[in-house]
Amino acid sequence: MTDQNNQMYYAENPTSQHDEHVVDYRVNDIDLKFTTDAGVFSKMRVDYGSGVLIKKMPDVNFPSNNILDVGTGYGPLGLFAAKFWPTQTVEMVDVNQRGLDLAKKNAELNHIDNVAIFVSDVYSNIAPEKKYGLIVTNPPIRAGKTVVSNILSGAKSHLVGGGVLLVVIQKKQGEPSARKLLTKTFGNCTVLKRDKGYYVLQAVNN
Repeated sequence: MTDQNNQMYYAENPTSQHDEHVVDYRVNDIDLKFTTDAGVFSKMRVDYGSGVLIKKMPDVNFPSNNILDVGTGYGPLGLFAAKFWPTQTVEMVDVNQRGLDLAKKNAELNHIDNVAIFVSDVYSNIAPEKKYGLIVTNPPIRAGKTVVSNILSGAKSHLVGGGVLLVVIQKKQGEPSARKLLTKTFGNCTVLKRDKGYYVLQAVNN
């Protein structure tokens, strides 16, 4: 991996010089603080697309079989999910160790303990038999189409019957192809929300 790629958010161990910030984000009277840093995705603010997905998540019905956040970064999707559904365990995975360290710090900062945060390259460290009721992802577009496709198509084998995959993706960054892949994989794909070019897509494991 080149030096430039080692500074990207999809690197396992970013080499960017540390530059921590604390950002606030509020949804449905839930106010969370996030410590961010260089070498992670959207360090200056909660990414707009992640915000669109976070705001839509509470409207979604899914089986009570715990939750997985793929590509968690410093944790906004997974930590809000943990607050929305406090009786669920939310597992939060990423390849970026700096992001995972921040996610753990942010769980403590916000007094959230119904989470498990660990390294996994997509689903590589998740047991084949492990199933979830809900998988959420703001996929790492810059990591390449193969990685994004593996996140989307691989979700099916990790969802219970009736389990739900929620994805946020920009139209200009591959939403039409993502929708096509989800329809092929799951036999269905619904657009739950459109907001400034971001689409929240839902696929159900029927």
